[in-house]
Amino acid sequence: MDSWVRMLFLIVCIVPVLVECKVRHYKFHVVLKNTTRLCSSKAIVTVNRKFPGPTLYAREDDTVLVKVRNLVNHNVTIHWHGIRQLRTGWADGPAYITQCPILPGQSYLYNFTITGQRGTLLWHAHVNWLRSTLHGAIVILPKRGVAYPFPKPDKELVVILGEWWKSDTEDVINEALKSGLAPNVSDAHTINGLPGIASVANCPTQDVYKLPVESGKTYLLRIINAALNEELFFKIAGHSFTVVEVDASYVKPFKTDTLLISPGQTTNALLTADKNSGKYTIVASTFMDAPVVAIDNLTATATLQYADTLASTPTILTTPPPRNATQVATNFTKSLKSLNSKKYPANVPIKVGHSLFFTVGLGINPCPSCTAGNGSRVVAAVNNVTFVMPTTALLQAHYFNIKEVFTTDFPGNPSQVYNYTATPASTSSQTTNGTKLYRLEFNSTVQVVLQDTGVIAPESHPVHLHGFNFFVIGSGVGNFDPKTDPNSFNLLDPVERNTIGVPTGGWVAIRFKADNPGVWFLHCHFEVHTTWGLKMAFLVDNGKGPNESLIPPPKDLPKC
Repeated sequence: MDSWVRMLFLIVCIVPVLVECKVRHYKFHVVLKNTTRLCSSKAIVTVNRKFPGPTLYAREDDTVLVKVRNLVNHNVTIHWHGIRQLRTGWADGPAYITQCPILPGQSYLYNFTITGQRGTLLWHAHVNWLRSTLHGAIVILPKRGVAYPFPKPDKELVVILGEWWKSDTEDVINEALKSGLAPNVSDAHTINGLPGIASVANCPTQDVYKLPVESGKTYLLRIINAALNEELFFKIAGHSFTVVEVDASYVKPFKTDTLLISPGQTTNALLTADKNSGKYTIVASTFMDAPVVAIDNLTATATLQYADTLASTPTILTTPPPRNATQVATNFTKSLKSLNSKKYPANVPIKVGHSLFFTVGLGINPCPSCTAGNGSRVVAAVNNVTFVMPTTALLQAHYFNIKEVFTTDFPGNPSQVYNYTATPASTSSQTTNGTKLYRLEFNSTVQVVLQDTGVIAPESHPVHLHGFNFFVIGSGVGNFDPKTDPNSFNLLDPVERNTIGVPTGGWVAIRFKADNPGVWFLHCHFEVHTTWGLKMAFLVDNGKGPNESLIPPPKDLPKC
């Protein structure tokens, strides 16, 4: 009887058109794969020998079970970036925040339900710099029978943007931490794992990703920035996009020829193949308007190719925006508004229970062993606190009441007021160290103003909040003014996201309801800044009863 039930369930999952499959099973084997890019080979960490990794498909309200087996000589965790993880913080994935890593040779079953979400997200490793190659797409389809709130596309395609290092990325960051200086930038950008016709010394030939289209058809591009350290512009020669969703939240559709996507962000855009034939260049290039920050200035390329186009047909080119095209970036972000329809309302918290002001930026701390840094190292901080990673996972310490792992005295405001965006800033560049959390009562409403600083140099910061979506109610350049800037807040139809770029030398304001018990990471999605300490966590207490409480940990939860 049991075998018959298993066979029936297998048939249901293979033929989802006939019967709704509400439980999705995946096996992720983390393995090494020898891979060649830029005429250079190395072994990379992958899931199921795929780079980028396999796409995880599900529908809204499905339960997803992913058995991750670690078959490499690295500690591993997987984060399901943007999944709300309602009461299932054990499945969120950031190492030493919600779980201890999966040790070599060990396995862990991630178990979560997708509630009230549909669209494109991503999964990636959340330990050290492994996510450079350990990442893939999450495609959440609407409930069966529910249409998109935009014209149905003829086809859907996943486009993952990334970075490529010839060196092992673990060696890159370890060398940087030893020296106290910034790590080397990547050697190329990639589109679906390929750099395209990048101009690299001693490497005349490159593999180019080809995006096939048919004239007259409309395509939904699910575009993901999985890069470690760079915000990216995305363009296709001779074509425009209609943006319909970001971070798995629908937006009011708008047209543009250039997308801006920060690390961890996703954008769904409709592309109409409105030419008769031809080949058109696709480009992904860096946006960085902080002049002192080193970047990978190599533009990744791919080719959009119409069916029946001759191989000899010349490719139509396009010019990416300048790296410091602030206005192009601002125009894009200002165009994003929630759909705010009857079916998909924007439930923006109006009353604020916790009004927080977080400075985000860099600092310099003493490091006697850092000879390359003249006895100092670059660090990063939130409200001047450089986060120290614990050796016991914070969620376990909270749930089991383990003492001396963290404190709940994270400051809701900077310890001193200064001209935050002045360079040089009128404050010390040294930070304090600590594993500090900010405590929130269940269902409280939170406003956070994220303020960039010029303590070392102003720079953008794509900040990601685990466990929640938030509304981006305002942004601006310079120092946030608590008296006048709230007058321009958009509380009607602000875009809903899980990752937001704090502008260089500016600020952004977000709001959310703390309706998810657990410990939830907030950090810069530039991996170098996270490594340096630009991170903190919220501790959200249980509410009333089991439906407002964190579930018990699973039996196979990894041990530290």
